[in-house]
Amino acid sequence: MNARLRSPTDPARAESLLPGGALGANTNLAGPRFAVASASGAYITDTDGNRYLDYVTGAGALILGHQHPAVVEAVVRQAGRTMHQYGTLTDVAIELASQLVDAIPCAERIVFATTGSEATAYSLRLARAVTGRDLIVKFEGGFHGNHDYAGIAVAAPTTADYPAGRPFTAGTPGAVRDTVLVVPYNDLEALERLVIPVVDRVAGIIVEPVQRIIRPLPGFLEGLRRFCDRHGLLLIFDEVVTGFRLSYQGAQGYFGVTPDLAAFGKVIGGGGSLSCVAGRADLIDRTSPRLKGTPRFVYTSGTFHGNPLAAAAGLATLEQLRRPGVYKDLADRAQRLSSRMTRVLAAHGRRALVATAGSLWQILHIDRPPERYADLLESDQPANLELDRALVANRINVIPGLRRFVSLAHSDDHFDTTARALDRTCRQLGGGQGRGSGPGAGDGG
Repeated sequence: MNARLRSPTDPARAESLLPGGALGANTNLAGPRFAVASASGAYITDTDGNRYLDYVTGAGALILGHQHPAVVEAVVRQAGRTMHQYGTLTDVAIELASQLVDAIPCAERIVFATTGSEATAYSLRLARAVTGRDLIVKFEGGFHGNHDYAGIAVAAPTTADYPAGRPFTAGTPGAVRDTVLVVPYNDLEALERLVIPVVDRVAGIIVEPVQRIIRPLPGFLEGLRRFCDRHGLLLIFDEVVTGFRLSYQGAQGYFGVTPDLAAFGKVIGGGGSLSCVAGRADLIDRTSPRLKGTPRFVYTSGTFHGNPLAAAAGLATLEQLRRPGVYKDLADRAQRLSSRMTRVLAAHGRRALVATAGSLWQILHIDRPPERYADLLESDQPANLELDRALVANRINVIPGLRRFVSLAHSDDHFDTTARALDRTCRQLGGGQGRGSGPGAGDGG
């Protein structure tokens, strides 16, 4: 028998079929390798029957947890009606668009896409088209997807040579690199100093309202809004992670700052492949097919845009998120988890903290909460990675070096389980800060 057919769980089989035996760049190659066979609530189960308490939750997409009954029922019901439509409208896509416009402060219109990367790419294309300018400002360490414009100054062992940034991936054209200006996050003074000399060539600023696990300092987002208004730039929020997670109005409602455009993904598809760009009507309408063939037209189209299965999952998810108190409940759960883990870290004498933003969290070996990408680089990255990998070995599923998420499926019992696993992990590793290797600041997701 062909060795590739011997066992569907044999790691060598994946190695022979997939690059690195992985489904993406964020696969944990240095820790336990397993394939997921099923998932439910807060847990995933591998093909050998081992259960892991999961804080990856689809990179945050599964805010209700795995296989939420309302989402499963909606998808099954929709699959019996139509699983796919291209070139025509569906009732579920129209209804989801209506609910998104009602919820998102900047949204007078939305245009659907498939992935968060598509949504940020379309946002940048719109900004360049509307302003007639080519340059884009982004913040060092910000992750905006897998396209070329997003791949500048994402993760590097040293900070950027501002405003230039190093490409994150081979194959990035030099012309793209030259159109992206890089500024340190949370630094309005640096924004003025670095961007003003060329501001008349800048189309817009794209920012994660919460960058990785770094919260905006008071006044930072408001300062970006004022800067864009003063100089005729578009402010673009990348809300692929924060959208419908920090609040039902996303980061815009949470922080009280409204951008011109915003990219959404993850939660709005309820685990399905769906994203959108939201914004003012005069901006989003530039993508109207009625403009095809004119200089004003901005192309956005894809086979799976507004996919009815993902739209049905998104509608079911949003219905759950509209329940009174759900976001306070979610943030409170994250704080209870953080408190338990902080006590364990202190008991083992680890120079570490649990950084949080709403329901996002990450353990960092650092003395104070990070304010910019350079702070993440200054943390003890080997210790971060070693601890994360050991957590996975103790059946707590995280992606080493990346933020993780509390869902509505996580309970105090799960947090107690996590604290016990962290305690075992710290005892196994000893009091040292670790000897891991690799890009501890993470590379996205």
